[in-house]
Amino acid sequence: MIVAKYMVIFRGMLWDKDLSPEEIQTVASRWTASFDRLTQQGKVTSNRLFAHQGAIVSCKKGKAVVHDRFPKSKEAILGYMLLEANNLSEAVKIAKQCPSLGDEASDEIRPVAERDVPKHKIKRAKGS
Repeated sequence: MIVAKYMVIFRGMLWDKDLSPEEIQTVASRWTASFDRLTQQGKVTSNRLFAHQGAIVSCKKGKAVVHDRFPKSKEAILGYMLLEANNLSEAVKIAKQCPSLGDEASDEIRPVAERDVPKHKIKRAKGS
């Protein structure tokens, strides 16, 4: 069976804002143990949680616009996990093994394209 790559995108609120340092460490330890187990099983090839700072660059009327604040919503991206699975059903089963960060969290699971999109099929934005 062919193994495919899937990106699990973690979404949710700032999960740690109301936790004590000890509670944050407990959650971090559970996540580390989960990632270590899945890595040893050959399922996870990469994973990271994102820092709360950053920027969003978008294009508006042909000009780049930079937003230095992230939306504080349950749609905020917290991190990702890149995994290998036989199919989407297995990828969902693997993602469900990860510790939950709370009621406001969700995971988006997407297959990773096997090939790059040919350059002639990419539409370029004006001014780029």
